[in-house]
Amino acid sequence: MQFSMQQMRQNDLSLPTGCVVRKATSDDIWSIRWLVFTAKLDPTQIRFSQFWVIECEGKLVACGQLRNFSGAQELGSLIVAAAWRSRGLGTFLTMHLIRQATQPLYLECLGQRLAQFYERFGFVPISFAELPQALKPKFGLSDLGKRLLGVPVVFMHYPGSK
Repeated sequence: MQFSMQQMRQNDLSLPTGCVVRKATSDDIWSIRWLVFTAKLDPTQIRFSQFWVIECEGKLVACGQLRNFSGAQELGSLIVAAAWRSRGLGTFLTMHLIRQATQPLYLECLGQRLAQFYERFGFVPISFAELPQALKPKFGLSDLGKRLLGVPVVFMHYPGSK
């Protein structure tokens, strides 16, 4: 499902029938861990209290988190279960997390395809040097992989964030 920038700026995007977005609870931790594992993302930074989830028909099908750092937040671990993709859930959850951010918002993603996804929301690519100091230890390994091994990691900032 493709959305124009005008549609994405509107606050009236809706979830499919039978789906809700909510803060994660401790009961969600294993479902979140499973989504992170299947997406081959870093499982070491999972704190359920920082996650928002989308539940459809009683099943957790998408998640994303806002990690707090000194003076910045990271949008991370955004995952939609394979069977639920192409229904606008990733778009809805990304927009929801952007609205929830209370500090300057950053992310790292792997490859141009994901970078283009986030650019649709207004995120812009930045260099490692442009990251706030608080994020550099967390993103440092990715930057090393980028420089030494050519890993296609992209660091991004949301200029409209607080």
